[in-house]
Amino acid sequence: MALKIISLFFSTFLNHFKIPTKKNPQEIISTSQTEFKEFQFLGQRPHLENRVLIFDVEKALLKSPSLFPYFMLVAFEAGGPIRSLLLLLLYPLIRVCACAFAFKAMVMICFFGLKTDRFKEGKAVLPKFFLEDVGDESFRAIRRAKTTVAVSSLPQVMVESFLMDYLEVDFVVGRDLKLFHGYFLGFMEERRVPFLDGVITPNAIGEIYLVSDEERRNWHQLARHSYPKPLILHDGRLAFRPTFVAALLMFVWLPFGLALALARAIVFFTAPPKIALTLLRFLGMQLRVCKSKAFSKLAAKRKPLGKGILYVCNHKTLFDPVFIYYGLGTPLTAVTYGLSRVSEAVSVIETVRLTRNRVRDAELMCSVLGQGGDLVVCPEGTTCREPYLLRFSPLFTEVSEEIFPVAVECCVSMFYGTTAGGSKWMDPMFFLMNPRVAYGVRFLDVVRGGVGGDGDSRFVVANLVQNEIAKALGFTCTKLTRKDKYFMLAGNDGNYL
Repeated sequence: MALKIISLFFSTFLNHFKIPTKKNPQEIISTSQTEFKEFQFLGQRPHLENRVLIFDVEKALLKSPSLFPYFMLVAFEAGGPIRSLLLLLLYPLIRVCACAFAFKAMVMICFFGLKTDRFKEGKAVLPKFFLEDVGDESFRAIRRAKTTVAVSSLPQVMVESFLMDYLEVDFVVGRDLKLFHGYFLGFMEERRVPFLDGVITPNAIGEIYLVSDEERRNWHQLARHSYPKPLILHDGRLAFRPTFVAALLMFVWLPFGLALALARAIVFFTAPPKIALTLLRFLGMQLRVCKSKAFSKLAAKRKPLGKGILYVCNHKTLFDPVFIYYGLGTPLTAVTYGLSRVSEAVSVIETVRLTRNRVRDAELMCSVLGQGGDLVVCPEGTTCREPYLLRFSPLFTEVSEEIFPVAVECCVSMFYGTTAGGSKWMDPMFFLMNPRVAYGVRFLDVVRGGVGGDGDSRFVVANLVQNEIAKALGFTCTKLTRKDKYFMLAGNDGNYL
């Protein structure tokens, strides 16, 4: 019976998949006698440290038995709302079809006509949702093996980055997709893997384990601190796991979301801060403001001097300066780098577009502050959704002797209001369409700036401000920059905006 299952496993999967040449494939093959274990708990198996472990990604690593959320992510993020709606409407019919046909149908719907060089979702979007679906018990067992080979029925472009970049799996065996002049055709390749033929046989595998559905249901979710590589940056619009029911509710919500977004926009543009906060709370947007005593005293002393106050905050969404403005209740000017022309035109506060010329940008900021205007700066230069802070550009340390750090938190329920690879002008719309939004703005104690200091002092002050904000939020500081984010998620430096 065991040999029949092994034969069926490899004939169904391995003969049609590929393995990237990260190492010499011949080095991973053991000559030990096969020991087939059915429904054994991997975490209790001894001697995995010296074994080649081959595991099925969908059945021995992920907790959820459904692959629909991952195909919905591809359809929505790479193909758009119409393609994802088509997948949603056809899915009940797909479910009643044979398993093999149903899987091929979802691949066809999601990938047909997509450009290969623009498909970034495998690296930018899917890893977050895969990682949140990994079982802690199975992951710990996999980490104990000497060499790991992940076998997946999903297309290679969907799982390769998640497995190799974040879980540090040695080899990924996934399906290739057929191409035509740089476009996906929606069909999977049926090629055989040359080095596996005649090499991986029942006598060449150390151990193969199958995991029961009962065992998988009892797994715990892999904790964030257990990730081999931290998930700092990711892209995409959806802030929830798009199961069939959740995706259906999203499309039902869209008409109401558009009306709600319009109502919120009217409040932003027409109501003064105090009235706006009350109306926005009624419309599902809450703002929590916290001011330290030292901040309140020093801010009150500076205003009679006729000098503007420099606020420096971390960056969560395009609305950070707006909610800081509501938290202060006084006029404010925001400096921007990559704000779209549409977003800039409809902004409820004044904006100053920087040129990325350090000398000229410093003069612009000094001019605003010198005229008594308060200024808010987001020195990360781009948004970060996870509890991390990107490196702070030190330019702000040159324009004021006193810097007022502001720690910003934002929680959305359905859509992210930022994107690296999508259309920037749609960011405000998606943000305002969320059923619920919670913002937190915390004004911290003043930090003395580095005006007139040497080059090293600029970075010392910038790092100090970054650490103060990170400490207040419980975040982790990183050395990643804006360019790093865009190269990782969108394949460009972000300067096209």
